[in-house]
Amino acid sequence: MAETKKDTLSKRWYLQDENRVRYAGIAADGTIPEIDREALHQLISVKLAATGFEVPETSMRDEGVMKLASDLFRQYAEQSRLLTGHLAPVDQRIQDFIDMALEGTGEKVTLPEHHDAAGERILNVDRYGIARELSLPDHTSIDEYHNEQISSYRLRNGILHNPLNDRRTTKGVFHVADWGLPIPADKIAVPLVTYARLLKAAFNPPPDLKVLPYTSTWADPVDTMVSLLVRPLVMPEVPGVMPEKRLEVRYFVPGGCVANIDFVESIFGNGGDPHLPENDSALDVEHWTGTTGCVVLAPHLRTLRKKDVGLPHISEATEAQKATGMCWTNEFELYNKGSPFKITMRDKSGIMITILADNYFGYCKKECKTQIGLTANVFGLAEEEHAGGALAFKTYSLGSHFYPDSRFIDTDHRFADAVKLLGDTITIHKDGYATDKQYRNIYILPEDMQMDLNSQTASWHWGGGQKSIRILPGHIYLHPSGYKIRLLKHAKAPTFRLIGTGPEGTYCHKPSTVSGGGKSEISKSLNDAVIYGPLYIGDYEKDMDYVKEIIERDYSNCFTPEHAKAQERDPSRPILSPDRSLGSVINLLASDEELYSEEHNDYVSKIPNHIRAIVFAVKRLAKPEWNGDWRSHFTVDEVNGAPGHELKVDDRPLVGSFLRVGMDKNTGNWRTYKLRQDFISADKVQMEDDITASVVVPREKISGLPAGEYDAHPCLKLSQNCEWRLFQRPDDAIHPGYDKQTEWDMSSQGLLSCNFKPIYPEEMGDIRNQVNLYEFFTDDMKGHINKCVDEKQAVSVCSAKPRIWEGKPTKNPRYLQLRPDIAKPQEKYLAQLGSRLYRKIAATEPVNFPVAAVIGGRRNNPPDVLNGINIRPLCVFNPIHYQEIPELFMDYVCSVTGKSPSTTGAGSEGALTKGPFNAIMACADLNNCMVSFILTGYGGFSSAAGWIGPEFKVEHDISMIIPELWCRMRPEEREPEYMIKHGLLERVEDFEFEGRNISASRLGWRITEKFVRKFLGRMFDNPSVVFPEKMLKPELQDLAVYADGVENLAEAENKSAQLYFKDGAIHDASPPLKIVLHMMAYGHYKGKTIDDPEIRAQFTREALLESDWYKQRLEIKQERDVALTQRHIKSLGDFLNKKGYEMEAKRLEIADKLEKMKTDLEFISSPDYITFLEGTLGADPVHGGFPVEDQTSQELE
Repeated sequence: MAETKKDTLSKRWYLQDENRVRYAGIAADGTIPEIDREALHQLISVKLAATGFEVPETSMRDEGVMKLASDLFRQYAEQSRLLTGHLAPVDQRIQDFIDMALEGTGEKVTLPEHHDAAGERILNVDRYGIARELSLPDHTSIDEYHNEQISSYRLRNGILHNPLNDRRTTKGVFHVADWGLPIPADKIAVPLVTYARLLKAAFNPPPDLKVLPYTSTWADPVDTMVSLLVRPLVMPEVPGVMPEKRLEVRYFVPGGCVANIDFVESIFGNGGDPHLPENDSALDVEHWTGTTGCVVLAPHLRTLRKKDVGLPHISEATEAQKATGMCWTNEFELYNKGSPFKITMRDKSGIMITILADNYFGYCKKECKTQIGLTANVFGLAEEEHAGGALAFKTYSLGSHFYPDSRFIDTDHRFADAVKLLGDTITIHKDGYATDKQYRNIYILPEDMQMDLNSQTASWHWGGGQKSIRILPGHIYLHPSGYKIRLLKHAKAPTFRLIGTGPEGTYCHKPSTVSGGGKSEISKSLNDAVIYGPLYIGDYEKDMDYVKEIIERDYSNCFTPEHAKAQERDPSRPILSPDRSLGSVINLLASDEELYSEEHNDYVSKIPNHIRAIVFAVKRLAKPEWNGDWRSHFTVDEVNGAPGHELKVDDRPLVGSFLRVGMDKNTGNWRTYKLRQDFISADKVQMEDDITASVVVPREKISGLPAGEYDAHPCLKLSQNCEWRLFQRPDDAIHPGYDKQTEWDMSSQGLLSCNFKPIYPEEMGDIRNQVNLYEFFTDDMKGHINKCVDEKQAVSVCSAKPRIWEGKPTKNPRYLQLRPDIAKPQEKYLAQLGSRLYRKIAATEPVNFPVAAVIGGRRNNPPDVLNGINIRPLCVFNPIHYQEIPELFMDYVCSVTGKSPSTTGAGSEGALTKGPFNAIMACADLNNCMVSFILTGYGGFSSAAGWIGPEFKVEHDISMIIPELWCRMRPEEREPEYMIKHGLLERVEDFEFEGRNISASRLGWRITEKFVRKFLGRMFDNPSVVFPEKMLKPELQDLAVYADGVENLAEAENKSAQLYFKDGAIHDASPPLKIVLHMMAYGHYKGKTIDDPEIRAQFTREALLESDWYKQRLEIKQERDVALTQRHIKSLGDFLNKKGYEMEAKRLEIADKLEKMKTDLEFISSPDYITFLEGTLGADPVHGGFPVEDQTSQELE
């Protein structure tokens, strides 16, 4: 079943230059092409006329074309009437499902047709950009539109859509039709007949809601439903092993809510005209999952009465209906009290139809996410994860010179080998270097290359002599090992530096991350949080004497006797010796009671921070040619006849970098710390943000992996973002100039913004005139403001001006950010090129980046009050925790969160279980995640956002630090076993408080002072002050708050687990998950505690592979794949036999596809397929249960 190169090419049709603009509005180089609005308006006129609507002559950009085509339009309309009842293939699949589900209810619901018997028509939006134009009036002087559900504004560089509500709610709004699959306890069951009536009403909105904004100024406005086809990713490709998999989803919205179509297609792309064979998923047999989704937007349903939708009177209602409000006492009662809700109907086949009675954009996106999740569970192999992720490459300041030092780069790479690997992707130059053909600013130089900043040259030997080229800013120079060097100007100094970046990145995956937990921040550049300032000295002579003393001190007896014996390097080597690294000096000057002698600790503890910073600067900048005379190079100016205080090196001001890590609770001031002089933030490639599709396979099936990098993991996870654009909430953009990425995005073309204030010319001019506001913006936002003012733009937005909601600025401003790896394709290309050279992979082969570390995110809060209700604390975690699988899954099952700007409150959000957005019981997702962790062996780390204890407010600062730390670790250092062995993690223990046992051990392990010194010392001059003891041990801040927080977490976990027993989901839990749920709910499993060795053994890889329940997962996957392949064969055969489609069948290579499916079926049906599936997730039973006589269960009886 291996994927062929032809398969790879065929699946990427939407990435090809000629299709990507139509599919997602993005050019191949990541730019947003300027829209030819005249041409687009002409296309809209043609589409409306072809659909049978009357288009006034004033709206016809080319009356000649319209007149010539008028007969054709009438003919097309007549053919559509003759085809009344004929649906597009995807719609027919949805209609068949509706008919089957509603059989016996007496209700008949039909999908909107292209042209139905009653003369109603539906407009299919079949290319990107049409929906945006339809969102505003067809009038050059009107730049805004308002109806009861939305306000839209045309901007200079895009559009602003402000829906009725500024955020989604998570309370009491998730309803499920009582049919198909069991209903989770946290959802509300709705009679099937009620669902049917709601669906019928959803497809028949009131005429005023159906009015297309584009036609709102016409004498006879068009009222219609609008539809969209999308093909979201479900499973990423495993090159050479499995092709990517996608489902199909249809959106239907009233014309007045066409802005929601603009939003959805901007994220998931436009799947084209559903009537055309090339867009029929049933013919895309290599990539279709066999599942179909449908989303119907119907905000008007909030006006329906309970009685009218078939709910019973309270006298006839069940106890469950009374408890959930699914009955009425007064005939005028509104369904769900007139509040927003969503309701869904689904079954085990993976077909799902959801109605959204709220047009807040987040629901439309979340529903597609939900349907991806259902498909992942039904199809198997894949996970849909609520995640963020970044591929981080360690980066350093090299100063003014670079040479290939074997201590830092692999010198076993030759230029000749690089040339052979890269083939015709590079141009070879006569002086013995190469440039990339796609990006001509990328150079590959010979292995003996050296770079000198002073002469601004790169030199090497070639053809018996020395060759050189001038090195320039904006150019990248690669060693044959893949190590990358570039020339970079200092952000706050008039100097340049050579910057070096390692060839191999570390993929940090942040799954199961609650709202506000930092999933987006993990991939953001650290540069926005870096502050620059001079290094100051007190009394120059006195301080420099102190620095001299530290540098020349004899450290031969610094270690305790027991640790002195274990040292591989001579502790007496001088601080400025080339044999001692800057990191070694930082560790040397940090006290450590266990490692160092009492005398040494006493000495270093008295060193002032500003002296320590100067020592590090001297170590970083000292050059061999100074011959030890470093002091004469570090000077100060004379000010008013006395030595100044601003330190200089070679008459150049010495600029330090400081990083923000949290804020002071009382003053609100930032806590900033000095970074190492050689520290440069990691080069990052964003890999995911929010909706992630993942697949797990054995390590040996992933080609071209670097030796030693992933040896700790027998199976690996490949993850991919499902979205083209990311629905960002720029929390920090309220501070002008801080969030540089947001200001760049919001000043760029193609913007879709939401929940921002519409700013009219007078106010925008006032913003420009407020120097204390305007001057803090980046040049990008300043330029945007100036253009808006100078061009007299009718409506504009500003990144620091969110929408006013209920009298104050909303905390949920949003915009769609073009995925950074798409917007800046060279960065991803360069990352792949460096790794390609390092791993020695030919240019014709793929470069894979599996997940290297799993670090989830949590949102913590101190005690607080929200709307008069006391919010209990959750701030019990220190910056980074590690939990073994049982404790980790207690956390995952609950996924409790503090307050988040995205939602209306705190509580158990269910980042992994997807509750409240999961369409089915959560065990399927939890089972998949459990199998994934056990197979891969990834450590379950997590980082804190929000608060650490009641004193330290950190917001997202730690999330941003995580990739910086992990990419600077060696592969073995990233493993929890290593950290525990070396005292970098400590176990959190239970304790007594006021007579109560506080079960703090559920928090797992947390980082220690040793972790801080070892790893934060690779970033900071004085790492111990960044995470002080009270931050590492939050109980020291306030023991009562700490105890209450742990009890709050324990109670939330208990409450979450009880639901699995209440609704019967416990029967769908795999044996290890069943253990976790019992522990959460009752504190034991069959009399055994969570610490029992027999219990812990059930979470091992050996136990998993030997279990009957894992073998069952593989067999279920085989059964489903056999059935799907047989279905594919029938679809292809039916199309081949379809009269009049012979040319289409040939064009789409249907016969070839059919033969391949028949061959695949033989393999899929064989025992060899089970062997092929070993080491994958297989497929969950999805409410099918597990073998009663599973070996695991027997052992625990």
